[in-house]
Amino acid sequence: MYLNLVKIFLPTVVAFLIGLFITPFATHFFYKYKMWRRYSRSESTASEFQKIHNGEEELKTPRVGGIIIWASILKTTLLFFLIAIIFPGDLTEKINFLSKNQTLIPLLVLLFGSFLGLWDDLMQIYGNGRIAHDDKSWRKWKALLVVFISFLIGLWFYYKLGMVAIHIPFNGDLYLGIFIIPFFIIVALATFSGGVIDGIDGLSGGVFASIFAAYALIAYTNNQIDIAAFCGVSTGAILAFLWFNIPPARFYMGETGIIGLTITLATIAFLTDTVFILPIVALPLVISSGSVILQMLSKKLRNGKKIFRLSPIHHHFEALGWPSYKVTMRFWVLSVAFSIIGIILAVISR
Repeated sequence: MYLNLVKIFLPTVVAFLIGLFITPFATHFFYKYKMWRRYSRSESTASEFQKIHNGEEELKTPRVGGIIIWASILKTTLLFFLIAIIFPGDLTEKINFLSKNQTLIPLLVLLFGSFLGLWDDLMQIYGNGRIAHDDKSWRKWKALLVVFISFLIGLWFYYKLGMVAIHIPFNGDLYLGIFIIPFFIIVALATFSGGVIDGIDGLSGGVFASIFAAYALIAYTNNQIDIAAFCGVSTGAILAFLWFNIPPARFYMGETGIIGLTITLATIAFLTDTVFILPIVALPLVISSGSVILQMLSKKLRNGKKIFRLSPIHHHFEALGWPSYKVTMRFWVLSVAFSIIGIILAVISR
């Protein structure tokens, strides 16, 4: 038991320290090569958005801060893996959390999604045309790429892991068979859509840290210690990012953070068999994504009338006059509260 706790908390602390160590170097690199948006928002809400946010800050703040997160996770994972190889022994093998049946897939998913997001970020930084402006047509292509990645993961779940059912809290298992593949695609897309929460200094970092910390505990109660350690490492890396992302943010998470983390989160939800717990643990993501969808439907069905002054909903609260730090902290509180509720439900619903 004690070694299991060490296996979770030691890599978590190491990931946090690695993140703190590499951030000054990464920040210097981000600013040296001006890795921020070339163009401001071009949507119809741009003028309203400018009322609550300084457009110059958006154009002068690097948008690839997610590199710090996945780089810290990768370095920490490889560090403990190499220690186990170079210094073989019961202890070093025990604290190595890179395993084929639990953490290899989440790690590869994280890297695959993060590299896709990094390419998208670089196109918006150095590119031209639709991609550089991140217009609606490009967002659709980006969603299709997420669908493709999710399809590959779904194939792995079905053919390699033999995953054919999902657990419904308090009601047993639901058999899906091969339909677990499209179901995973839907869940991954829904989780990815919650990435719109990366819109205020410190907001996304605090929310994602709470979610991954919750899943570390959920995996621990499932006796999936390697997944618990991986989620702990992710939490430590996100907290290191958050250390420098609180107002005034030195950088934004960007797509290289959002795509990797959201698809990985969906993957972990399936591996821990808590798919229906995910919307509770990740409620702030659900709220943010839902507010965008409701706003779009309202405009189409009600002749341009809006439900919110701005969407996602955190910008609506800013438009109402809430200071950005108050919006951020209240979302943090909400995230922690529903993470705890999700943990409790995950434990008692088995």
